[in-house]
Amino acid sequence: MTPQELKNSILQLAIQGKLVEQRPEEGTAEELYQQIQAEKQRLIKECKIKKEKPLPEVTEDEIPFDIPENWKWIKLGNVVSVLGGKRIPAGRTLTTVNTGHKYIRVSDMKNGSIQVENLMYVPEDIYPSISKYIINKEDIYITVAGTIGKVGKIPDKLDGANLTENADRLVFSLLDQDWLIKTLESAFVQTQIADATTKVGQPKLAIKRIQEIIIPLPPLAEQKRIVAKIDELLPYIERYERAWSKLEELNKRFPIVLEKSILEMAIQGKLVEQRPEEGTGEELYQQIQDEKQRLIKEGKIKKEKPLPEITEDEIPFDIPESWFWTKIESVTYTVGNRENQIQTKEILPEGDFPVVSQGQSLIDGYTNQREKVIHNLPLVMFGDHTRNVKYIDFPFVIGADGTKFHKCILVYPKFLYYWMIYASGQLRNRGYARHYVLLKQQLIPLPPLAEQKRIVAKIEELMPLCEKLKRD
Repeated sequence: MTPQELKNSILQLAIQGKLVEQRPEEGTAEELYQQIQAEKQRLIKECKIKKEKPLPEVTEDEIPFDIPENWKWIKLGNVVSVLGGKRIPAGRTLTTVNTGHKYIRVSDMKNGSIQVENLMYVPEDIYPSISKYIINKEDIYITVAGTIGKVGKIPDKLDGANLTENADRLVFSLLDQDWLIKTLESAFVQTQIADATTKVGQPKLAIKRIQEIIIPLPPLAEQKRIVAKIDELLPYIERYERAWSKLEELNKRFPIVLEKSILEMAIQGKLVEQRPEEGTGEELYQQIQDEKQRLIKEGKIKKEKPLPEITEDEIPFDIPESWFWTKIESVTYTVGNRENQIQTKEILPEGDFPVVSQGQSLIDGYTNQREKVIHNLPLVMFGDHTRNVKYIDFPFVIGADGTKFHKCILVYPKFLYYWMIYASGQLRNRGYARHYVLLKQQLIPLPPLAEQKRIVAKIEELMPLCEKLKRD
């Protein structure tokens, strides 16, 4: 249950008469209703409110749920007077200069009250034309255009302020103001408001539709007890809302944290079991060095300076005994150095080839072009400027923008891809803006080749579950 659903549930209990007990000594809603009608007649005689056409009684067919016997179903217009606000004359504007004539707009109506930070004023010369369209602190406002159905109180210092034409004022007596606001905020009443709002052109809630809203009326003393009970529950609702917000944030972060945990377990040898028959990482490392020497002799790659031995202090975490610590330079070579990169504007004699660069459209770790062969595949792409890591399994031409492509030597390319995502994240956390050189020198834990493939298979089994959690 969301916090809003909890609030709605409490308000629903309140308007059904289930939030507090009924007390015979507090009288009946029928008695209160008659007192309200007598008071309305007095105000009409004193010309304080206009005489209105009485609304018909609520019929049995209109009653949506049971209420206590001492309550009464009524139409809102029979216990309140609904009066409209007024816009300033056409061609004129409000002013920020304090003329003494405050003007309340819908944008000022927030959180059940009026925000005064950006209050506007009516110019002195046009005030007489709208001076009657005010709202008092005893009234309730209800928005009827733009944002529709919001209700609230008027602060004491805005008593008698002019009211926008996009809101109405509810004038009443012998009703508890807070009870009426909470009743109007209930999902039961808000649904009626939504149904009564015109849908053609600019949505608008007419005064007649407000008058026809059906509400259950309790005795006045019970109204006050209902408000007190809601106010008593409010701190618990707020505490629940804070807890809910934390849970929602955790739910949003959980798939991301889970993805990171899966990669971390994969790189540390904790995602799949080790199998002796698959050999060791050190054996694979020796095979890689032999293959590298062969490629150097054939002139396919350049000879590199020998790398220093890895010291104990450099090792960041424990790995299985069958694995082997090495460096990325030892198990890959770079494709796409400046001397053999092809500018994106260059026309190739072989025909049209896709050019892969940091400017390409990259989706979920994979580029979205599949064309003719220009390089052996697959490779892992690392953007030195953007720090994007992509796995490319289709033919391409290399763009000249600082993107580096790593060709694996007897290493499963997708294992390198997932390791590079992990390593790139680690470097990013350490605040390096440009870290391709550092990435080349990063340590990589090397499992046997068969285990690399099993690790990738497990990652790709689990990652869709993380994506599903994000969507859900």
